[in-house]
Amino acid sequence: MIILEKVLNITSSSLFNRLEIRFQEYVLMWRVFKRDYLSLVSFIVIVLIVLAVIFAPIVTPYPEQGEGLPNLESRLQAPSTEHPLGTDELGRDLFARILYGGRPSLTLGFLVVMIACAIGIPLGAIAGYFGGWIGQVIMRITDMFLSFPALLLAITISAALGPSFTNAMIAIALTWWPQYTRLVRAQTISVKELTFVEAAKATGVSDLSIILRHILPNVITVSIVQATMDMGSAVLMGSALSFIGLGIQPPKADWGNMLTSARIYFSNAPWFALYPGITLLLVALSFNLLGDGLRDIIDPQSRRQR
Repeated sequence: MIILEKVLNITSSSLFNRLEIRFQEYVLMWRVFKRDYLSLVSFIVIVLIVLAVIFAPIVTPYPEQGEGLPNLESRLQAPSTEHPLGTDELGRDLFARILYGGRPSLTLGFLVVMIACAIGIPLGAIAGYFGGWIGQVIMRITDMFLSFPALLLAITISAALGPSFTNAMIAIALTWWPQYTRLVRAQTISVKELTFVEAAKATGVSDLSIILRHILPNVITVSIVQATMDMGSAVLMGSALSFIGLGIQPPKADWGNMLTSARIYFSNAPWFALYPGITLLLVALSFNLLGDGLRDIIDPQSRRQR
């Protein structure tokens, strides 16, 4: 009993020390994040846009117009108290259309990044850990995808599958995963040479367990930073496919197909294109700035310098 109590005390003390160190690390991260005003403002902008999009039926007084119901009596009206951002070619409130258009745009960007991570991160870890012919096969397939411009490849795949939200998501995700594979492979090659991985091998731990318990936790932070920065780019690419008619189809709102309709009326109704364009710019810029901030916060050396 005495020996058992000593073991329990040592274990609990060690666990408490690890939790305390981890808590102090998170506190330091938060302090650094608060001092990075660009990242903080970007985070607030993203949160506000996401909340406005989620609660669009409550935020806008014209939810039915956001969903596509026309109001021809008010077509192409300039911004006013009734319609703060003006109306489109069918008289629909532009603010409502932007909020409802953010739903498929942001959802597509999020799903693309998640699918790309789900494919690219495991393949990168396997290629970096095992190397040899397994790594060569994975990296040659990766290089084959990377040899094509991402947007051109996405357009080709989306055109072959047909215009729709699902097909646009698949097309973009198939062009996005290779960069995560290369990133994680490079990180895995450096991590697998560290002492704790060698110790795990020496004690007979299986390769799968080493990858899941030792490799991935040490490379996932870099992938999170990359995913944050890629969110804005994925939203832009999804809007680009919608702009050329290969993404979300009218009357469902999307920032890309809104710009397609607005280009015809740009000379006499510039607000029609201006506000969806500003929204796209804000989203892409905010995710990029937030990703830059996360990179500095997660990196211990950058965190100490700040």
